[in-house]
Amino acid sequence: MIRIDDLVIFIRVASLDSFSAVGREMDLLPSQISAAIKRLERELDIRLFARSTRSLRLTAEGEQYLPYARAVVDSLNEGKACLQQTDQSLKGTLQIACSSDFGRNVLLPWLIEFRQKNPSLVLRLSLSDHVADIYREPVDVAVRYGMIPDAEFVSLPLLPLNRRILAAAPAYLEKHGRPRRLEDLFEHACLRYHLNGKLYDRWVFPEMANQQSITVNGPVISDDADVIRRCAIAGEGILYKSWLDICQDVRAGHLEVLLPEQPGELFPLHFICPHRKQFSPSIRSLYTYLRTRCESLTGPQVQTSRSIV
Repeated sequence: MIRIDDLVIFIRVASLDSFSAVGREMDLLPSQISAAIKRLERELDIRLFARSTRSLRLTAEGEQYLPYARAVVDSLNEGKACLQQTDQSLKGTLQIACSSDFGRNVLLPWLIEFRQKNPSLVLRLSLSDHVADIYREPVDVAVRYGMIPDAEFVSLPLLPLNRRILAAAPAYLEKHGRPRRLEDLFEHACLRYHLNGKLYDRWVFPEMANQQSITVNGPVISDDADVIRRCAIAGEGILYKSWLDICQDVRAGHLEVLLPEQPGELFPLHFICPHRKQFSPSIRSLYTYLRTRCESLTGPQVQTSRSIV
């Protein structure tokens, strides 16, 4: 008889291509992972993986069987979720991935409040500017900026009209002056960061049906977007970041919006799950809660200039 746990292990090994990586993730020994795969292969009378000392890959039979294994596990999880709908309390573990800046400074307080309202929930939060692969990594939900091209994802809008904003600290503006047009950015210290290994130094601005881009320079570069925000607050230069990341700093007077008449690049925020069948009551409740909180940030600063968001 096929064990459900063995199916779960098979799916994760197919995603990670590594017995040891799955073992670390599931707190099992590599030998236990190997034994589970061997049991499943005996039950099916096929070889699921082609193994060597250097590589591990699905066989043709393994690739053919994988969607059926996923369907079984998804169906069981969906049945469990249906049973839990009769219980008003939210339970289980939610694994959430988010960018560092938005995650630390905006999302984290919201998640703490959400968990305090649902004390039976366990939250596992991964904050990184590395974009998590929600098929290969153990992620239930990713809160992600930008356009989402992969149609296989379930992507729901949290704030579809969010944009990038130019901003700087009052101290910087007092010392260096305020740019009056985009071309003035060439004469200013602009704070840049690496995104997925690429230096983000080309700032794009929509211009009617076309778009304009400015290649900027400056004294600070970081692979952590939160570092760039902190440097801007300290007066080190001008940043170009999501309104959601900096709106609280703007309202507190730590940063000032620059060129408000110039719309910034559209930078929507999405709530993403690998598969619709993973939409448990906890995930649906979290989505509703986060969308309400995101909409609350499109307040006075945005209303004063429709070009901002």
